[in-house]
Amino acid sequence: MNQNIQKEYHISQDGSGDFRSLFEALSALQSSEFPEEANQAENLPAAPDFRSSGGDTEPVVLFLHAGIYRERIVILRPGITIIGDDPQTTVITGGLYARMPMEDIGKRGTFRTYSCLIAAHDITFKNVTFENSSGIGPDVGQALALYADGDRLVFENCRFLGNQDTLFTAPLPPKEIEANGFVGPGQKLPRVFGRHYYKNCYLEGDIDFIFGGATAYFENCELFSKYINRPVNSYVTAASTPQGQPYGYVMKDCRFTGNCPPHSAYLGRPWREYAKTVLLNCYIGEHICEEGWHDWNKEAAHENALYAEYESTGPSSDMKKRPGWVKSLTPAEAAFYVKSLVLKGNDGWNPA
Repeated sequence: MNQNIQKEYHISQDGSGDFRSLFEALSALQSSEFPEEANQAENLPAAPDFRSSGGDTEPVVLFLHAGIYRERIVILRPGITIIGDDPQTTVITGGLYARMPMEDIGKRGTFRTYSCLIAAHDITFKNVTFENSSGIGPDVGQALALYADGDRLVFENCRFLGNQDTLFTAPLPPKEIEANGFVGPGQKLPRVFGRHYYKNCYLEGDIDFIFGGATAYFENCELFSKYINRPVNSYVTAASTPQGQPYGYVMKDCRFTGNCPPHSAYLGRPWREYAKTVLLNCYIGEHICEEGWHDWNKEAAHENALYAEYESTGPSSDMKKRPGWVKSLTPAEAAFYVKSLVLKGNDGWNPA
């Protein structure tokens, strides 16, 4: 990278900053290192792995000023922090969806619908909204606001707006169930079992709106299930935690809210049978079914998955009404899920 590039940039649509768009800023930062891939990441090549630590790559801060950024964002360079003015006024938005016609496999598919793709490590977003505005799941299928594929990713005071599959916390599972189900940027990349931290965020959607295989810690977040006029309106999570990975999703001091009728949404279901999702001191609204969790008709998940709660509160928090394969944690067991343990990995990472 050009060593003369400054470490901080301002992005403003009115021309008062260094760049008018986030796309323009990222293209400038990434052009020397990723000359072809920086602007087009429908299918990243298997090698090199763009999520490498970057060696001596210097951290860069991008100040993203208020605006509706109708651009498709691809982040391949590690060490970038993007700080918006306010999540209500600083929005990255797109409208691609899975059922859109495509020549190669007949449709766009889930993983080419992202409004923003992160395929790098050590990325931080603050005060930004990620949006996919294409429509509800039954009408358009899957539609990602964010495809997050990296390690040590932080999102603070951000909003994630969408419907089906709003937030994908990569990696993909090892194998597809349906032919061409994984077509997209991460299909050929090595699976990186990243760690993500979501703090004071708002996330919304209908079907499986938080899904994937990452270790992700959600702290003081609101998880809003949207009404779509179906008997089951929402599944909040659909983890695909890899076998042997100690942690999947952990949600601490979060609030499960929604505009769905009583008992018409689920806290989660297993995309793959070793899914792990743990709730600590969370508020469970009345829209959640009394049984809380769904097994997605996967009998093996009863033995292999981990769905657990500790001191849930709210109208749908009664653990006596949960199925037998859902675990009620003791205080000693809950201590295993503190942030410092969940995210530390081999490098001791502990984001503030």
